[in-house]
Amino acid sequence: MSATPSGEHAGGCWNAGKRSRGISRDEALRTLADGIPACSHCRPDSELGFLDG
Repeated sequence: MSATPSGEHAGGCWNAGKRSRGISRDEALRTLADGIPACSHCRPDSELGFLDG
């Protein structure tokens, strides 16, 4: 059984929760491209330079 991520956060985000884990830059970009939402507070998509579309 695998868990589906509920959102992506930048390191140190206060809203990440206790069960979050770090991932590589490539994996973060891949999850954003796959439609996993970015946190609206820490904006990891902006930090990574991810442009949707």
